Amino acid sequence: MKTLNIDEATLPFASIRDLGKALENREISSVELTRFFSQRLEKIGPTYNALACSLSKYGRDIAGDADRNVKNQRSSGPLQGIPYGAKDLLAVAKYPTTWGAKPFSDQVFDYNATVIDRLTARKVPLIGKLAMVELAGGGGYTSASASLQGPGLNPWNKSYWSGGSSSGSAIAVAAGLTPFALGSETSGSIITPASYCGVTGLRPTYGLVSRHGAMPLSWTLDKIGVLARSADDCGLILHEIAGKDDNDPSSARKSFYYSPKYYRKLSDLKIAYAEIDFSDWPDEPMRSALQNALSVVKSVDAQMVETKLPDFPYGPVIGTIIDSEGASIFEQFIRSGAVDQLADQGQIAGLKAALTYSALDYLKAMRVRTQIRTAFRELFTNVDLLVAPAHFNIPERADQPFDETPPKRPDQKGVGAGLVQASNLCGFPAVSIPCGFANGLPVGLQIVGPIFEENRILAFASEFQRRTDFHRQHPPIS
Repeated sequence: MKTLNIDEATLPFASIRDLGKALENREISSVELTRFFSQRLEKIGPTYNALACSLSKYGRDIAGDADRNVKNQRSSGPLQGIPYGAKDLLAVAKYPTTWGAKPFSDQVFDYNATVIDRLTARKVPLIGKLAMVELAGGGGYTSASASLQGPGLNPWNKSYWSGGSSSGSAIAVAAGLTPFALGSETSGSIITPASYCGVTGLRPTYGLVSRHGAMPLSWTLDKIGVLARSADDCGLILHEIAGKDDNDPSSARKSFYYSPKYYRKLSDLKIAYAEIDFSDWPDEPMRSALQNALSVVKSVDAQMVETKLPDFPYGPVIGTIIDSEGASIFEQFIRSGAVDQLADQGQIAGLKAALTYSALDYLKAMRVRTQIRTAFRELFTNVDLLVAPAHFNIPERADQPFDETPPKRPDQKGVGAGLVQASNLCGFPAVSIPCGFANGLPVGLQIVGPIFEENRILAFASEFQRRTDFHRQHPPIS
């Protein structure tokens, strides 16, 4: 490998801009970079149960195309030549797409997901399919072991869970196995692992990124998003993968232009938050980190507005919708008995129980969802962003069933309780950014904005990251 401005010790955690500059200056080739990350992913990924399928040869072929572009002074965008991984619910032609589940371990498609095709067209090398919770958690699950590869292990401490269902995607970025990764979210599957693993996770507006070629769990909730080192990286990636797609009936038919330099002054924003989210709701070990994060948010000099979420049963509503739509999608799988091959007994029971929902149950939930959307549209006429902890707890143990006992929390609610469910029900974009540590494990802050305001949330997240260095910290290099 040639001498780099970013040396081999820092290379696993370099930003997209730094990697792009090294490629442009021909300090390293895309083939070399792809080989470097492929070897790390193949060697280290299995120790965290993060790798579903290596695609090193597939990636090197694309890397060769990227190097030819550089040689001929052509550019297909800021991601050209930079390798990445994809959650194993995204189809890659002629390779297994297992959906994280044993019954689908031999499943192969003859086409690519749209996001894979878009990145391939821009000469972005795909080097691996990344592990996930089986069926993206459909039906609910009771332990971290609900995955074909085994429990996703947190790179900061392998005794703890990485979060799901985009477990492998978060692990790969946190451990420096890929510069970025694609994930998906129906209700927390990007925000949770990003928070637990200490990376930046972007969940775009519903419909902004095509889901064609992705496993469906909930037609009205599923979203494809990004896990990366920073908010800036997320913006660069979203710029490349967003856009209309005639193959996706839910496509918003909009593009995304990442323009952080031209966003309005952040001091003009109104930030909705609740002090109680940072003082009384979190587990005790997290409070110091979260209160420090809130002081950084306040230092931006935006107008801080104390508020609370509209009062709705967000959890039961989103649970009914996911279960009902998931039962319809996986009906034959459940009725055939193949569901019994899943790893998690709680998930098996949950999927079977989902068949008992009635049309009345589903329609009631959808009517309440309409009321929730109306209430949040009104809320966003008065504020610009919602800010809260991504989670109030540190990750669960990876080797034990999840504790189903509800933790004791204050009766009074602020913004954070229910925000993940509410913002998914409304299709809002959100980003989780690292904001500190508790017991040696990362803590995350979530920032939520109105639909198609990704530039707004990324601009604010980037400002937070300019004032802190949590996103630059990483586990010891393996």
